[in-house]
Amino acid sequence: MQYRMLGKTGMKVSGISLGGIPLQQLNQDDANEFIEKALEQGINFIDTARGYTVSESLIGGALSGKRQQVFLATKSMARDREGFKKDIEISLNNFKTDYIDLYQFHNIVSLQELEKAMAKGGAIEAMLEYKDKGIIKSIGITGHSLEVIEKAIEYDVFETIQFPYNAVETQGTELFRKAYEKNLGTIAMKPFAGGAITNARASLKFILENQHITCAIPGMFSIEQLMDNIKAIEEMPLSQDEKEALSKEASELGERFCRRCGYCQPCPKGINIPVVLVMESYYKRYNLMEWAQTRYNNMPSRASDCEKCGLCEAKCPYQLPIREMLEAVKQTFGQ
Repeated sequence: MQYRMLGKTGMKVSGISLGGIPLQQLNQDDANEFIEKALEQGINFIDTARGYTVSESLIGGALSGKRQQVFLATKSMARDREGFKKDIEISLNNFKTDYIDLYQFHNIVSLQELEKAMAKGGAIEAMLEYKDKGIIKSIGITGHSLEVIEKAIEYDVFETIQFPYNAVETQGTELFRKAYEKNLGTIAMKPFAGGAITNARASLKFILENQHITCAIPGMFSIEQLMDNIKAIEEMPLSQDEKEALSKEASELGERFCRRCGYCQPCPKGINIPVVLVMESYYKRYNLMEWAQTRYNNMPSRASDCEKCGLCEAKCPYQLPIREMLEAVKQTFGQ
């Protein structure tokens, strides 16, 4: 495993770290086994969030007696002081710990939202209060908006940023460079573009070859995924064939594709929008027509159920034309 300093935080973290979103699919016993294996492989940084249902509590249970082996990062959607204080107390209880290494603003979507969090009575007041007490060790911010994170790094309080970066989504290249030069820790989320990139190992190598990025946090929940991702470290650098394959995949995807972040959910009509869109990808890109059609037909709600209310588009951090995309899915599958 490679280790890199996470900016000014003082944490030396594993280049491949653990994204905690998919841990929600596990029970406690399976989470214990998986996290134990991750630690054995040298992973020492785990990132999750209050919004990931039981992820924090599963991690807390798995780290019983092992807390000192891991740097824990989590996030809050609260933008006000009191809301943040409630969230951090829940996080501390879930993790079964008395401190959190990195607490982050979760998915700040606009400059107005950033200003609210940073204003008097905003979440930043509580974050700094808990940092003064030693309960929070470092403060960070995450988001999908380049404009927001560029503004955030102008503030002195943030020690890390978390932003999407992979072979398809390179819009953060200059942002990461600026943050690195300010000695901020740089965390690459969405390393596989929400599952759109098929060669996970090559994608991780692409990310880690960028000297301005501290670590990537692929979401993992199986030992098979873990071991495959770890091999990226062993097989660096990226080969010419891998570069060409990633470039081809990026050109095929373009910018109009679902990253499966889930922020568009829930749909009032019960459509699982990320899954519906990825089924179309399997049908068109991977020549799995029969397989995708069968699974699509068995879904309780399909693209044809869309009433075009637009709630999903208002929540999508990538401003995707989801209603148009669902209409295309309907045409592909016939319903």
